[in-house]
Amino acid sequence: MHAAGAPPVTVSPSTWPAYSAPRVGRRYLSIRAWTSLSSGSENHHYSRRSQQYWDKFYKLHKNKFFKDRHYLEKDWRSYFDDEIESSHGKVVLEVGCGAGNTIFPLIGTFPNLYVHACDFSPQAITLVKSHANFSAEKMNVFVCDAAKDDLCINIMPSTVDVVTLIFTLSAVSPGKMASILENCKKVLKPNGHILLRDYAVGDSAQVKLHGRNQMISENFYFRGDGTCSFYFSEAYAATLFQRAGFVIVDTNTYCKEIKNHSRNITMQRRWIRAIFGRS
Repeated sequence: MHAAGAPPVTVSPSTWPAYSAPRVGRRYLSIRAWTSLSSGSENHHYSRRSQQYWDKFYKLHKNKFFKDRHYLEKDWRSYFDDEIESSHGKVVLEVGCGAGNTIFPLIGTFPNLYVHACDFSPQAITLVKSHANFSAEKMNVFVCDAAKDDLCINIMPSTVDVVTLIFTLSAVSPGKMASILENCKKVLKPNGHILLRDYAVGDSAQVKLHGRNQMISENFYFRGDGTCSFYFSEAYAATLFQRAGFVIVDTNTYCKEIKNHSRNITMQRRWIRAIFGRS
């Protein structure tokens, strides 16, 4: 349902052929984008200051921008159905928890879980701790840049059953992703899992950013508010995790076509959903 007076929107699942963002020549790039490609994504202004821009984002939007992510419960049940039925004592870590839009619905569904949650934005952590459902007994929440800060400072090694990376890796430069995975691996139990959900190549937002010459490096872009976004192919994600010592349990690209009839706009949204196991 949509609110009275809101434009009608139709959402339908869809499957499209594989899509890659078009490569662009030097003459089609803005000076800023071309400079960043030449010097590497790590040295790009928005990449270097990602923590600053995300902190500014949460100060502005607080916990109102993202909807609660109840779909994680379905992903969890489909992959860990047996474990969830006896979830007492299970430990979950969310890296890049934002304002808590994943962890609070998760705890609401599975109250026996213990949750660690971190984010590199101090403002995001403040929002989580001020949430009405925050519980210091069931949650360990802390500021951490998982690309460089050792998670073992706040979490005992090899004690986490599941790590969730929900639209987290896409927010950092590709060069930092491997470090985050190595960090997560240290706190995962043997045979633990990482649940990944993130933006996929061909998403309508990527096409829009590409058309505006906001590319930092291949499949990595900066938005108007200074935050960044990477768009994954299944092959890229598989290679990234395998090189970090994980095995592929399942991976797929979820496609959804969203139509706004009053504005006559059709958006093709794509997300990658995958499970990787610690070998």
